[in-house]
Amino acid sequence: STMHTTLTISGTHCPSCKALIEEVSMEQPGVTACTVDSATGKTVIEHDSPLDRAQLQHAISEVGEYTIEPQHS
Repeated sequence: STMHTTLTISGTHCPSCKALIEEVSMEQPGVTACTVDSATGKTVIEHDSPLDRAQLQHAISEVGEYTIEPQHS
């Protein structure tokens, strides 16, 4: 079953940021799709196994000054 996780990633300002984060996210285990809105940083990740947020944060911080914002839910 496909799960969706919506995250806000700060530090995204341009199409190349968007492409980079999507590429890195897609490399994570279980991730099947990733869409980033470069204007807002809103990121929707589709995955078929639980998303390891710590691993994703580590991966995106390796490629730039990106941070997954805390969830306010």
